[in-house]
Amino acid sequence: MAVSSQPYSLKGWRNLLFALPFLSIYLWLLVYPLLAGMRLSLYRANLFGGEHFIAFENYIRLFRDRTFLQALVNSLLFVALSVPLLVVLALCLALALNRADRFSAFMRSAVFASSVLSVTVLTLIWRQILVPDGGFLAHLSHALHLKSLPYLSDQNLVLPSLAIITVWWSLGLPMMLFLSALQQIPRSVYEAAALDRATPWSIFRRITLPGVTSTLILVTAYECALQFQVFGQPQLLTQGGPNGASRSLVLYIYETGFNHWDMGYAAAASQMLFALVLTVVMVPPVWRWLAEQFRRRWR
Repeated sequence: MAVSSQPYSLKGWRNLLFALPFLSIYLWLLVYPLLAGMRLSLYRANLFGGEHFIAFENYIRLFRDRTFLQALVNSLLFVALSVPLLVVLALCLALALNRADRFSAFMRSAVFASSVLSVTVLTLIWRQILVPDGGFLAHLSHALHLKSLPYLSDQNLVLPSLAIITVWWSLGLPMMLFLSALQQIPRSVYEAAALDRATPWSIFRRITLPGVTSTLILVTAYECALQFQVFGQPQLLTQGGPNGASRSLVLYIYETGFNHWDMGYAAAASQMLFALVLTVVMVPPVWRWLAEQFRRRWR
């Protein structure tokens, strides 16, 4: 067999050319805007391009801005409300529908169907459900002789309402990820546990949960990063109200940049959001260590 006389390094660089189109688009659409946003955050700039270098003044302003701090707290609360519920429900549904029958297949399709809806269709559906005067829940409350609640206009109810809407919308993908993880666990392990007369709780704790731990970490990290970027639901349903109780970080950035034309300040806020999401993404190594400790503890 003939041996190529070309150096291996040269062949490697030639193979890299196959990835060049993707790398070019990736650098153009993701890396360049990220670096440009970091630069813009150090300037006082308006929507029409006027720039004046002010170093870190925008970041100092952010931590003195009550509206920004309120949006930050709203985003943290929204993630705390939506992500645990989303992960638990997705895992429970995956466990319930991990069967090879027609009913389970139909239910998997029905749950996943909501995930393909656009955010506009989502808000139209839920507006008809939650509107206090003539919505579905209002009619149901009247039929049960109960008081109809202002789900989207009460400061204490608006974030839980948006969290429930988001969970309903986003449930399909994590459920399918958990289903994929469950189907990777060998059936022989469950059969051996049944022969040993293991209880359902013991089977879940010692077989199922360790088998889906990696997927559990992935889904939690992914959903945290995704829900920190919530925008369409509060923007279309509540416009950030009432009194800013549902204004998210992304909605705050949008209003600052395109309503107030303060692009440098909006870029600084977006970098804070990027740092927050990056922190969430970097946390999984710690979660994996905790998961390993959990496995050892329950073995």
